[in-house]
Amino acid sequence: MPNNLVSTNWLNENLEAPDMVIVDGSWYLPTQNRDGKAEYLARHIPGAVHFDIDEISDHSSSLPHMMPRPEEFARQMGELGISESMRIVVYDGAGLFSAPRVWWMLRVFGARDVRILDGGLPKWLSEGRPVAAGPVKRAPAKFTVRFDAKAVADTRRVREALQTGAAQVVDARSEERFTGAAPEIRPGIQSGHMPGALNAPSSAFLDHGRLRPPAALAQVLDNAGVESDRPIITSCGSGVSAAIISLALDELDRPAQALYDGSWTEWASTRGLPIETGPAKRISAKR
Repeated sequence: MPNNLVSTNWLNENLEAPDMVIVDGSWYLPTQNRDGKAEYLARHIPGAVHFDIDEISDHSSSLPHMMPRPEEFARQMGELGISESMRIVVYDGAGLFSAPRVWWMLRVFGARDVRILDGGLPKWLSEGRPVAAGPVKRAPAKFTVRFDAKAVADTRRVREALQTGAAQVVDARSEERFTGAAPEIRPGIQSGHMPGALNAPSSAFLDHGRLRPPAALAQVLDNAGVESDRPIITSCGSGVSAAIISLALDELDRPAQALYDGSWTEWASTRGLPIETGPAKRISAKR
């Protein structure tokens, strides 16, 4: 089975490896009142560069941190000193929250070897390991993009999957937001869910900022009504925590077919698209 995680011990032993780059992918929800870039500058794993999800995005879109054009991603990775052929280790300041989104983006654009630090910065700090402050400037690199367009779902594809049963859409938002019992975190966005979507909150896949064991991951998906033999498109509020489900599926050797980049923010702000409230209705593939 795949293993996308590396331990703090392993990273500490390989900090100076010339073919490796460490990436701080810290990003937080608006309601968390945390600044990923400021925290990175104050304290980060030695040698780490900062991957800003909001900056490395499509600025022509009104939606938050949508995937940038391949050529723009290549330029920004090159400026960070990241090549697609390097060994890349991503972490975040929450333990496991935004790092999977960075992991997913790098893989979609063609990086060959991307791992996530198990436990992230909190575990690293709890073990008294070294940290540094200030920006890190690596030598420029060339990132050759091999963009996997099929791994990025748009609204048309998601709607078709829901209508035909071609794929299951699994939403990582909290149960309260999914059912419409709690408001969305972004102003003007109605809570609720896409008709036919399933709900597997990203928090259920985690244990104190670390990915739970494979058996527990499989149980979360089973409890949500996810069928193991059918394709899956992951979704969330804006395409970040959906990648936690994508990571869990990859660990189970059941890779997601795609991630819905615009996620609920795009769906709920698109005129004419249906919105349901209440618990998920489990719908099997149409025969």
